[in-house]
Amino acid sequence: MTEVSPNPHRIVIVGGGAGGLALATYLGRKLGKRGKAEVTLIDCSRTHIWKPLLHEVAAGTLDTHENEVEYLAQATHNHFRFRLGEMTGLDRDKREIEVAPTINDEGEEIIPQRHFGYDTLAIAVGSVSNHFGLPGVKEHCLFLDTTQQAEHFQRRLLENYIKAQTQGHPLEPGQLDVAIVGAGATGVELAAQLHAVSHLLNTYGLDNVHPEAIKLKLIEAADRVLPGVAPRLSAATRTELERLGIEVITGARVAEVREDGIATEDGTLIPSRLKVWAAGIKAPNFLKDLAGLETNRMNQLVVRQTLQTTHDDNIFAFGDCAACPWPGHDNNVPPRAQAAHQQATLLGKSIRAKLAGKALPDYKYKDYGSLVSLGEYSTVGNLMGNLLGQVMIEGFVARLVYLSLYKMHQVALFGIFRTALVTAGHMFRRSVHPSIKLH
Repeated sequence: MTEVSPNPHRIVIVGGGAGGLALATYLGRKLGKRGKAEVTLIDCSRTHIWKPLLHEVAAGTLDTHENEVEYLAQATHNHFRFRLGEMTGLDRDKREIEVAPTINDEGEEIIPQRHFGYDTLAIAVGSVSNHFGLPGVKEHCLFLDTTQQAEHFQRRLLENYIKAQTQGHPLEPGQLDVAIVGAGATGVELAAQLHAVSHLLNTYGLDNVHPEAIKLKLIEAADRVLPGVAPRLSAATRTELERLGIEVITGARVAEVREDGIATEDGTLIPSRLKVWAAGIKAPNFLKDLAGLETNRMNQLVVRQTLQTTHDDNIFAFGDCAACPWPGHDNNVPPRAQAAHQQATLLGKSIRAKLAGKALPDYKYKDYGSLVSLGEYSTVGNLMGNLLGQVMIEGFVARLVYLSLYKMHQVALFGIFRTALVTAGHMFRRSVHPSIKLH
């Protein structure tokens, strides 16, 4: 029988994204199961989905109900607690966080405001879109920060197609056009998925909506797509996008977003009924000036190499919401899934070391390269290795490497055997379900 400490160390993890859920799972197995700590995960959603998949949810090529993880079930199986709620405040003197009331769709309060005490706090609340205060963005653009937002976009997209199928008169200018602002990984991958959907819908009975009538436009302020990666990868991606018929507009700074389209600084209006903003990220606003913790202009919590916040050794931050130094580079560790995965792995060991009174290891980011999926058409990217330097890969090999990133995340949550079962079950379901979500 496991001996439980009368006053177990309280570990609270805020944010159930890729890093936060992996950390809670690891600590639950290593500490919670043995009664060495009380591990609690707090998130404002009931389910988890790997954020790099949200563009597929938005396009309808991925069903959230088949790929989401139930937090309560994951907590039960891995010896940690899950609590539903959104963090809104922090009292460092009392060592407790404030969680806002939970309100249902009818406006009824179902969970009151609460406070959770901690001995060690890990903040992993991810990032949200940064619209830089440009006029019209909040009012007229859709975002892909959450599963709910991605599903909302998918419903709007399908409604537009159904309306065009039955309206009985020619399409209006821009009626089926989709403009995506931001040609980073999210924007590029969404554009490729939407191209696939435009052809699939035609085969599922919407035969009055011809794929050629659907114009996809990718708008980027920089002079190339994927401006944060190697020029060779950027050029290969643009070539593939244009081969698919996607209009790529670079060097175009958005001045305003209107109901009928996107206006750029040079006076051009790019007509579009559906507009997606994927042009930048920042940490959630509540982190700014949170209990005196140091933040940067993107609201990210500034951390040391140990991932501890600069003003409090008992508070860690990681993932997109943390500004972590990258020695030898002019910028911080980039906000990528691979960084969050590495940091969660390190923090699992660090928190165990902290409880044992040992020194904490430093985090050293290992850049394994960049991969961009263009759906069934192609995957392009570059891998980085100590012996070969940067190696450009594309096609089938790149697709396998891209998929392996998600499998690594699943293994961290379920283990190898259960991940194999989940993968096999998904393959069987795909053989009988439609290729896209039609409701």
